[in-house]
Amino acid sequence: MVATQIAARGIRDRRVLEAMRKVPRHLFVPAGYGSDAYRDHPLPIGHGQTISQPYIVALMTELLAVSPGDRVLEVGAGSGYQAAVLATLGAVVYSIERIPEVARIAEENLKRAGIPNVHVIVGDGTRGHPPAAPYQGIIVTAAAPAIPGPLVDQLAEGGRLVAPVGSRDLQELVKLEKREGRVTTTSYGGVVFVPLVGEHGWEGQAGNGLP
Repeated sequence: MVATQIAARGIRDRRVLEAMRKVPRHLFVPAGYGSDAYRDHPLPIGHGQTISQPYIVALMTELLAVSPGDRVLEVGAGSGYQAAVLATLGAVVYSIERIPEVARIAEENLKRAGIPNVHVIVGDGTRGHPPAAPYQGIIVTAAAPAIPGPLVDQLAEGGRLVAPVGSRDLQELVKLEKREGRVTTTSYGGVVFVPLVGEHGWEGQAGNGLP
């Protein structure tokens, strides 16, 4: 998987490649999908949610550029796989999931895989998680109409935020960086994610952040 789907497509960060090798992806997919766990496509995990394809997980992780000890906010726990990769890189991850049953499954998967330093929280991820802010990295694993304002506010100086932004059907993967109180945004191509639901997502559609 790492050689043919990730490194071959341009992921160069050796720490990311090693983390992708270490995390047992098959422990983060539902029963019956084990044979598909390492293939180059997303998989359903129930409740209308998915686990992203390995390449997208690697790309978003590389763009986030976390260092050991960084606090990272993940919006959308899903199966726990993305959080597991970030924790393997040494980050302390706060993963917010709006669906309690999905959050429970993520916690079970992380425990079974022996992944430490991930705190799974049930709530509206578009509001962020102020108690642990500011974050050196924020990763949004669902499609937002705009980057939620509370997430920008909770990003640390010098921090990075990676998210899919656009319509419900097609988005651009963007990286936002905050330096000296100002933000810059760079696009990394088209992606398709499930919608981000919440006060500052598709439910509210206010955005209150950056396009």
